[in-house]
Formats: sequence, structure tokens, C-alpha cells
Amino acid sequence: MDRRNLLRTAAAAPVVPLLLGSASTPAQAQAAPAGKSPDRFAIAVLPDTQYLFDADSADPAPLRETFRYLVQERAAVFLTHLGDVTEHGTAAEIALASKTFEQIDGKLPYSVLAGNHDINGGTTDERGDSPYLQAFGPHRFAGRPTFLGASPGGYNSAHLFTGGGRQWMVLALDWQISDAGLAWARDMIAARPRTPVIVTTHDLAFPDYAGQAALSVRGQRLWDGLIAGHDQIFLTLNGHHWPPARTVLPNAAGHDVHVHITNYQDRYYGGAAMIRLYTFDLARNVIDVETFSPWFLSRKSSSLLEAEVSQLTGPDDRFSLAVDFRSRFAGFDPPALPAPRPASTVISRPTVAYWRFDTAGQSVGDGAVVRDQTGKGNDLSVRRLANSGPEILELTTDHHENAPAHSSLRFDGGKNPDRGAVLQTGANAPLNSMKFLDGYTIETFLKLPDPFTGDHAFMGIWSFEGRNGDAGKTNGWSRLECTCSLNLSSERFLQYVVYPETTDASPTSWSHALPMGKWIHVAVVNDSRHSIVYVDGAPIVRNPGQLSRGIATLGRPFTIGATSFDLKYGQGFYGWLGDTRITAKALSPKQFLTSL
Repeated sequence: MDRRNLLRTAAAAPVVPLLLGSASTPAQAQAAPAGKSPDRFAIAVLPDTQYLFDADSADPAPLRETFRYLVQERAAVFLTHLGDVTEHGTAAEIALASKTFEQIDGKLPYSVLAGNHDINGGTTDERGDSPYLQAFGPHRFAGRPTFLGASPGGYNSAHLFTGGGRQWMVLALDWQISDAGLAWARDMIAARPRTPVIVTTHDLAFPDYAGQAALSVRGQRLWDGLIAGHDQIFLTLNGHHWPPARTVLPNAAGHDVHVHITNYQDRYYGGAAMIRLYTFDLARNVIDVETFSPWFLSRKSSSLLEAEVSQLTGPDDRFSLAVDFRSRFAGFDPPALPAPRPASTVISRPTVAYWRFDTAGQSVGDGAVVRDQTGKGNDLSVRRLANSGPEILELTTDHHENAPAHSSLRFDGGKNPDRGAVLQTGANAPLNSMKFLDGYTIETFLKLPDPFTGDHAFMGIWSFEGRNGDAGKTNGWSRLECTCSLNLSSERFLQYVVYPETTDASPTSWSHALPMGKWIHVAVVNDSRHSIVYVDGAPIVRNPGQLSRGIATLGRPFTIGATSFDLKYGQGFYGWLGDTRITAKALSPKQFLTSL
């Protein structure tokens, strides 16, 4: 395999996510290309390129290859340079750098800022004209869709790009920002109060040579004058210092700000325009970070020096940040959650039963009734099992964000001793004897506690009571097992087992491990031939191919909160359960309760 193909192959492997705290371990592979998912996008970070633009020893070839790669192969949505574009800031060096950047003008949105080597490092952003400003000032970006504007002196700029279905702001701030520059930056943030912000500058944090970063003198000024008091700023990026390092600092609101140093000028060939890619995955709530040199990786032959730095895999070069984007941004951009939906909007002619827990005056005491919203006579009655007090079952307002009702039941069932609570249909409920020969869909919302403590192996979520042996079944785990149930294994795998009406079998579906602390929607769909279990609208892999038509019901109650064995209930469910609906036909995911 040639090295260009190696680059493509390496860039296609996923980063293993990790939780970031005061310390973390590196991910073990590179991030997949962005642009394949609406929830996934990448920004490129380019630190100090000064040794590639150093008087008569300049070599822009590495930067040209980096630009080619970003435009043609990686589909980054934005590039930000962290300053020290050149070594001396001379007109000749700046002109060559400017010419090189023309390769991405109009093709890849980007920002540039002045480092101390690009201008007179002893001056602030009020320094006036310079070769840098003439090449990379506001006129270069004017009219581009991502350019928001610049400070009066032209050395600070703001940019707005779109990724993952939302807008993000980049503030590119001068190496030595003035009070007026800070005021301008505050105004730019205030003008877009619901937009998350990434601050880029040349000097903000320095490394302690053990992987941790601390604020520099200039960084402390930026922190005090801008970052700490603006919750929209969640990430800062700076160069200047090496080696790379990072830390997490709490802002005035108590929220995390990730502070990263990125600089490879001390590496072979001045870093060879090495880039750091930040791939945002809003579905997984992670930012996957990787560092490599497209130029080194594109070369057909390489020296040992090149091979050693073509891809960096240290803990501060390749890693993943765990960021709950919705929670982190909620203080300035609270999510617009769907309003509750009336029961009538999710009931149709095939709906057999629909239960929700938001009825005015709803009680969960023993004997309390939860009405079947279809009016078809399948009301539920509350009953606590042995060893169970009032706290075993509680009414809450916690709910899946797309659930019709904004309420749920909190169960505290378990073992040793067995305890729990159940909600059951009455003795004469029509549901008890329905066979569902034409298919069915049974849906519910559930959430497992985090942490998931105790032994809850094979706790029941819902079930049809009745011994399968009494239905003439012989081909199952035990003839005392009930005829249909949805349970949770010790590994937190869903188990759906059904004894069909028309065959002596017990086809069983198994899911993956369910997450903790997160609401999910589960649907069991049968088309009168096979059953498929869906989790959050996606089919699980272990759905059996056995023929499965109908349910061998025996006229006994449908139960929420436990599964019976030999008509007896031991442990009950542990966690939250929300709206539950049974439909006498196979529904598509677009027809599930989650559909708005």
C-alpha cells in the first residue's frame, strides 16, 4: 500500500472515545471522515507554520499539501490558523504565505491571526499597518459567507460556520489584544447570544511538560476579560508554546472550558504544516481529535524522521473529549422540547390500548387505576408486590423528549428480597385474550438508572401472564414461563420471548446493552410472520427468523413492571417507564410514538 492510500485508510478508522477529566488516555485510532453524517463535521487547526516561511529557506510545499488534502479529501467545514504564519513577518515572507493561502480561498472557510513573529510582538492590536494586515486583514475575507467582521484595527476577526445543523462562532484574536479588542470580542458574542464560541489566539496557555496546560500571563488576561464570563466559550485553541497540552477550567457559570495548546514547530521540518482535526460528533457527544501531516503521509518514500512524526499518537495529540453538547449549551441555548401531545393524536382504529401517566389527579397507590386512553376497557390497576412500600412506585415528570406524555413511573424493584410493583389489566379486559394473528406492535419508553446498582438480572418490563405449558407449548425454557414478555438480562440486554399462537416455539430476540441514564424507545413489531425489536427506531441484530404468528394468550392479565413465572411475581422493574401502547398491526418506525 502506498503512503497516500495509507493516509486515506488511517483517516477512515474511528477514534475510541474516552471521558476527559483531570487525566485521560489516548484514543487508539483516527477519526472517520466528517461529512458523512448530518451530526458529524470536522474543523482543522493549523498552528505555527513559521519555519516554512523563513526568509530564503522557505518551503511552502507541506502547507500546499495540507490545503489540498483538506479541500479534496477530508471535507473540513472550517480551518483556523493559530498565528506565527511566518518567522519574521517581512513583506516577502508574508507575500509567499499569502500566495499559498490563495489555494483555499473560496474553497475552505478559514481564519488567521497574528502571532508575535508576524508583527512587532511588543505592540497590541492597535499597532496600525503591517505587511501581515495588508495580506490577511479584513479585506481578504470581506464578502465571504462565514466572515462576521473585524475589530477597528483589523487584527481581530469573527467567523461563523455551520456544522451538525447549527452555527458555531470562531473568534480569531491577536497575539496581544487591547482593551478595545476585548470589548469588541464581547460585543461579537453578545450579538449572537445562542451561538457556541471557539476562541483562537496565539498565546493563551503554556505546558507543564507533563501534559497539563496552565494559563499564561496573556491567557489569564483573556480568561478574566472574556472567557470566564461568557458561557458560550467552550473551547480555546492556541499555539506559541510546545509541547501540546490541555486542561479543563470551570468558567463563572461552573461549566467546562477545554483549553488546548497545539504547536508542532519543534518537530522535524518545522512540523511540516501538521494539522489537528477536531471531529465533532453531536450524536455521540464526543469530539474526536487527531494529529498528522498530510505532506509526510503523501510521500511515496520517507525517512525515519518523517515516519516518526507523520502521525502523532500521544495522549495530547490523539484523544476524544466527552461533551454533552445539549447540556453544556443549555445555559445560553436551551433546547426547544416538544410540547405534550393529546392522547387522541396517537390513537387510531388498530390501537388496542394506550396508557400514560399525566392524567390530572393520577395516583399510584395500591388499587389506583390508570385509564386505557382508547376507551376499550383495558384499564390498569396498581399493585405492590411483597416487601414493597410506597416508595417502590412513584409518579414523576421525567420523560423521553419525544414521548406524547411528559410523565413516567419510577419503579424501585429488585431482589434479596424480591420487591416491586405492577400495573395489570382487569380479569375481564379484552386485551387478555387477544391473539394478534394479524400482527402487533407493542411500544414503551424506558430509562435505566445511572449507576445501575444491584442484581436485576431478567427483570420484567412488561408481559402477558399465563404459563405457556397451559397453552400446550413444550418447546421453551420452561413450561412455567409466561407466554410473552420483554425483559432485561444481567448484561442489560433486552430479551423478547414469545410463544406464538400457531406454533410450538419460543423465538427470542436479544438486543445490545442498553445505556444507563438515558431514555430510550422500544418497539416490538410482528407482521404475523416474524418479530423485530426496535431500539430508538433501529432494528436490533438478533431477531430470530423463526415463524412467529400471534401470541398464545390465556385470558390472564397484561402486566407492566414485572414478568411472572408459574403465575407468581418475584422481582419488579428497576427504572422509569413511560407511555405504553399496543397496536393490533405491524407499524413502521415512522408510525411509532416518537414520531412528531
